[in-house]
Amino acid sequence: MAVYTDIAEDDLKWFLTEYDAGTLLSYKGIAEGVENSNFLLHTSKEPLILTLYEKRVEKTDLPFFLGLMQHLSARGLSCPLPLPRRDAALLGSLSGRPAALISFLEGMWLRKPEAKHCREVGRALAEMHVAGDGFELTRANALSIDGWQTLWEKSEARAGEVEPGLQDEIRGELAFLAAAWPKGLPAGVIHADLFPDNVFFLGDQLSGLIDFYFACNDLLAYDVSICLNAWCFEKDGAYNITKGTAMLEGYQSVRPLSGEEIAALPVLSRGSALRFFLTRLYDWLTTPEGAMVTKKDPLEYLRKLRFHRQVGSAAEYGLSL
Repeated sequence: MAVYTDIAEDDLKWFLTEYDAGTLLSYKGIAEGVENSNFLLHTSKEPLILTLYEKRVEKTDLPFFLGLMQHLSARGLSCPLPLPRRDAALLGSLSGRPAALISFLEGMWLRKPEAKHCREVGRALAEMHVAGDGFELTRANALSIDGWQTLWEKSEARAGEVEPGLQDEIRGELAFLAAAWPKGLPAGVIHADLFPDNVFFLGDQLSGLIDFYFACNDLLAYDVSICLNAWCFEKDGAYNITKGTAMLEGYQSVRPLSGEEIAALPVLSRGSALRFFLTRLYDWLTTPEGAMVTKKDPLEYLRKLRFHRQVGSAAEYGLSL
């Protein structure tokens, strides 16, 4: 979440008249995240999240994202729901951007997750993968191998500003992954961005998943690798195998991984580390000064990528073989 586009109070009040959402009491921008402009609204009826979809989000993808939340919620997954307008549409327009109102999910994200929380995340991710089965809309992963190459081309010339010698290292990594990327593994709808700030807890109980705006169709085990990267490394860069074991056990308690998925996990984890390195690198180099957004350090994911290069098997992530 972030704020790139500001909104005027009068415009927001007019926007709310298109919904059965009550009258506006207060609103404020939410600074976390990097993709869309988000605001917490308090109305006479209930708290809501207002999302303005920025230029990197294709308007044609929005029916997939909003429909997926409806589909998952209908199948028992705890996640926010888009509110329909009075004309039944899920999407409106505000401040020159496509906009939607989303239900508010109770809970807080964890700054210091423990192994027990990682187990719950693994279970919830598998539940989402199972619940996503049967969703009729599809969306290709725009941030897979072809997308990585495009992002790199936009950042390569200035990559040395972040760390000398990056050009050769990343070119080599892209070539390796293009040749080694697994094919034929189980696929379906994935979240693709299940970081701690996209998972809410009430105490130690997971209360729901949010922010489905990278969701797409891809390899299910790739989503697992994203979570290993996002949840199972410490601030000093060390991989926490206790957290990794808990996450993988939680996932497999709902949806066991196949032998082929397990064998592919080191390559998938390299790929997901590279994906977040490249998006962070691009944002680091291009986010305008003064934007109400927290830029994230790309070198964190470069260090994770280098760790995965040394992994020989999924056992080193804590998976019992």
